[in-house]
Amino acid sequence: MAGHWGGGWMRQALQGASLRRWSRLADAAPEMPLAELRGQRSAARRLRTRLDELLHVADERLALPLIGNQAFPRPADADWAWRPELWRGPLPQPGIASVPVKAPLGAEATLFHDCPRSEITLRQIRNLRESDLAPYGLRLDVFRFSGSYLSLAVDLPPEACNGLSRRHLIRAETIVEMEKPLEIFARLNIRHGPNTEQIVRELPLNAEEINVEFDLAYTRLNEKRVESMWLDLIFEGPEMNEVILRDLTFSRRPRAEF
Repeated sequence: MAGHWGGGWMRQALQGASLRRWSRLADAAPEMPLAELRGQRSAARRLRTRLDELLHVADERLALPLIGNQAFPRPADADWAWRPELWRGPLPQPGIASVPVKAPLGAEATLFHDCPRSEITLRQIRNLRESDLAPYGLRLDVFRFSGSYLSLAVDLPPEACNGLSRRHLIRAETIVEMEKPLEIFARLNIRHGPNTEQIVRELPLNAEEINVEFDLAYTRLNEKRVESMWLDLIFEGPEMNEVILRDLTFSRRPRAEF
């Protein structure tokens, strides 16, 4: 199969023919009848969607750092581990200026705030340091801030909920850089049936390794009705600051039984 994808005159000929066809259509678009142009636009949009998917995967696999995009330290007994897409590969929309009160960035992360006038920017950045395991990071710039809250919500995938029980510990680990000190709280939310369990931990930003663990033993989790899970990173006093999250990873492990 490697030879099939690696080259060959037929693949190159087909790609060349397709490129010439779309080049001709692009050149003809100014004079094309509207009915035909409408159909070609629909076809081009479908093609662009698949090309964006290909570019996303290709850029993710070829991005620096060269270490595998899912490589990060995790507990030896972890039964699930994950790095969100925002830190794994390039997003089609890498940034947002004057962030609205609810601003999705990719399919898994959303920034929330209640500022009447937004002076917040959000941008995915490329990690280039040798020490970085994640290919990408997230930069948050806040100027004047008159709101009461600013939080980044990250949706965890269904695999994080599969088999989840009160015996589990959920670990979140991050690398944070900031212009000036601030407090960041991590709130784990688990929806089970009509209820939502919440556990809050403060990130130890002065520690050498920044991580928190959420012990589900102290919750009232209904293990048979777990539906979804997400993490809120809550920024306290973010005004006139730049915060960079170089990485964010999650893992799950069963609590040791004695």
